[in-house]
Amino acid sequence: MQPQELIWYLLIDYPLNLKNKQIKSISENQKDLTSGSSIINIDNLDVVEIFGVNNENLNFFEDQLPIKVFQKGNQLIIKGEKKYRNILRNAILKTQQDLKSNRKGNNINLMQENLKMQFLNENDKIRNLTVTKTAKLDVIGKSKMQNHYLDILQKKKIIFAVGPAGTGKTFLAVAAAVSQLLDNKFDRIILSRPAVEAGEKLGFLPGDLKEKVDPYLRPLYDSLYDLMPSDIAIRKIESAEIEIAPLAFMRGRTLNNSFVILDEAQNATHTQIKMFLTRCGKNSRMVVTGDPSQIDLNRKSDSGLLKSIKILEKIDNIEVVELGSKDIVRDEMVTKIINAYDSYDDQIKDLFDQKS
Repeated sequence: MQPQELIWYLLIDYPLNLKNKQIKSISENQKDLTSGSSIINIDNLDVVEIFGVNNENLNFFEDQLPIKVFQKGNQLIIKGEKKYRNILRNAILKTQQDLKSNRKGNNINLMQENLKMQFLNENDKIRNLTVTKTAKLDVIGKSKMQNHYLDILQKKKIIFAVGPAGTGKTFLAVAAAVSQLLDNKFDRIILSRPAVEAGEKLGFLPGDLKEKVDPYLRPLYDSLYDLMPSDIAIRKIESAEIEIAPLAFMRGRTLNNSFVILDEAQNATHTQIKMFLTRCGKNSRMVVTGDPSQIDLNRKSDSGLLKSIKILEKIDNIEVVELGSKDIVRDEMVTKIINAYDSYDDQIKDLFDQKS
């Protein structure tokens, strides 16, 4: 056995076949020269499965973990904290063993699936949430704040989540609601949005009431169908286990044993948010999400989101989660667009401040 292979043999902590020499780490001397990094050699037969088609998995690694990865021939260079490097290394080991055993499903990215499973196995170190036992989709926070948000969604009575588009405010809340419904922690899910505007004047729209409000609630349906098989979602909607309704429908109700989400709350007035929160009954959880920078009301000052947070944030069992541009999980272009608008808004504000 070569010295480099012997060191790897002694250091590896993954409970698989320790004689597997398809992956070799750098030696201790090399680690001293490249602190905080690891080099993994990939067998020729496994390169496409590990790196992905057109190296798509490399981007996935960086999206899932706070690391940087670089490919040089058959080598994968990983830079970041040791615990995160080990998660990726272990996922690669598992993928190679699966490939050796011909365990690869059709249309499945085995490397990505194994990395997700490593998250689940490391739940004491990285918080995660498995959405459904039917496993249509496993949802794991892709940033420190998203992981914190998922944790809070299992603990607090009332949660405010604010931040720009693409940070997962609504999707993660719906994921938590689905998970907890299937775990029988609640009897039903209620998803709500202000329709059109805070006044919810729907009369000018064609069709019956459902046809009027459905376009404004469609994003909630989309999140739901991403998280559950459509036939199960439809069945639960028909049985009223899941209800999707405009905010006006909340008035006069007491919502017991329910996970309730108010989305796009920046378009609700202070009075409407107060009305919504006071619907909270026994054994219920309420989540209010919104982006204060995207208020659609005629008068932006009518928005009650930030005012409600300021009034309630110090109350026990109420938590405010602030997500930022670092938490955006949509295309990188979204982050650039939001940062550009924020920068422009700051310049305009400074201009008016100077004039005044």
